[in-house]
Parts: sequence; structure tokens; C-alpha cells
Amino acid sequence: MKTDDNQTQSRGGFAPAVSPAAATTIVTDSVDIISGETSIPTQGENMPAFHAKPRNASGPLPVILVVQEIFGVHEHIRDICRRLATEGYLAVAPELYFRQGDPNDYNDIPTLFTELVSKVPDTQVLADLDHVANWASRHGGDMRNMGITGFCWGGRITWLYAAHNPQLKAGVAWYGKLVGDKTMQQQKHPVDIATELNAPVLGLYGGLDESIPQESIETMRQSLRAANSTAEIIVYPDAGHAFNADYRPSYHEESAKDGWQRMLAWFRQHEVK
Repeated sequence: MKTDDNQTQSRGGFAPAVSPAAATTIVTDSVDIISGETSIPTQGENMPAFHAKPRNASGPLPVILVVQEIFGVHEHIRDICRRLATEGYLAVAPELYFRQGDPNDYNDIPTLFTELVSKVPDTQVLADLDHVANWASRHGGDMRNMGITGFCWGGRITWLYAAHNPQLKAGVAWYGKLVGDKTMQQQKHPVDIATELNAPVLGLYGGLDESIPQESIETMRQSLRAANSTAEIIVYPDAGHAFNADYRPSYHEESAKDGWQRMLAWFRQHEVK
């Protein structure tokens, strides 16, 4: 993948905790987009981020904030940004753990979660995403047309951000946890903010996902119905967790492709286009 002529990619490859990549890995390579690393000022610090956009864009672009899995902004998330750029979006994926540590320092998922992911406060993440949105508005993005999508850890954050930022037009949450124990870092979960959504969210979940029980999905649906929310949840019966992660054995191609098209349609439906 070529980067912006004035930038280089400082990182490459997949997070060690999920390497090596599966043969199904998708790589988006297009001369029609510009992508690369950048730095975003936030709360007195500079946050690393990856961005991608159409090369020959004319006028402000619709913006998609891309929220990482627990593995940080590794090659899969960078490629998600590139895929969105081919659809006409300015896509930005910030390194939301950058204060607490680097996911590339961990070789297994349990240690990564315990020693890094669990220490990242939601309040910090939501504030950082606000600064990402501000950065996008100064770099060719149209904040009147802003959406968010996230995967796993980022799926949960997508729900929370839809209740946090009134400028958001739509969100798509891929297999993000909906309920859970509350901690100092995670004081609310999506089920707790179902009545507070500022933007409609499309939730994409796997029926075989052992980490997100169907009971929790039904609880979220009931909360959304009680709130007369326009949010929707789709469950793919043959998919497990991380079914869009084409670089992992969990990838379920049929569900992933359908989810991707539903995501694009959801953004268009809600004027993120």
C-alpha cells in the first residue's frame, strides 16, 4: 500500500497477539487514495493516528472515525481506513491506548487485556475522539457528515460515543460488548446509555459469539425499544466473534461482506455521505 508522498508508515504488520495473519487477509491497494500516519493534538499530548482519504477529492469529505480492536491500530484497522477511503470517506483511526502503552508489546490476548486495555478510561477515549473529530474538520473533513465505526473493544466505544457527541450522524458497532461489570475505567456500558443516543447505531453481532451472549443482545434490544430508538441490531447466526477480522481464523466471509454493505447503506441512509 502506498502512503501519502509526504508521509511514511511508521508501523506495519499485525499485532503480535494475533500473528501470523490468515490467508484470507484483505489488502486494499489503490492509487486513488492517500493514506499515512499523522499526529493529533489532544488533551495536551500528541496522539498517533492513521488516516486515509480519496486522492482527488474536491470539497469537504464525509468523516468516519474508526475505533480499534483491543490490538490497537494495526494493519487490519489501517486497511479498514483504506477501504472506507475508496468509498469516498476521510477515515481516521487514532491510537487510543497511547498514554497507557503499546499493544505491540504484548504477545498474548489475556496479558494485553489485563495489563493495558483494562487500564484505559472511557472518559479519556471519548475526549480523544472529540479531538480526532476536530482534527478531521481542519484536514478536509465535513463535520456535518460524521460517522463512527468500531470493532470489538471499538464496537462498545461506538455505542458510547453515539451518546456522547451530538454532532455524530450515525454509528456502526461491530460485535462490541453491551453489558458488563462497572469499573473506575468503565463506568457505563451500552445498555446503560440506550436512552441517551444522539445518533442511530447499527449493531452487527455473531450468533455464535461466546463472549457476547445472545441474552445480552436481547437486553440491549429491549432497552432500545423502551427508548423508541432508531438503532438496530443484526445477528448473523453462523458467525462468531470478530467475524469481520479477515486476518484471523474467526473470519466469516459471508457475514463480513453483508455487514460491510449494511454499514455503508446505514451511513448513506443517515446522510454520512
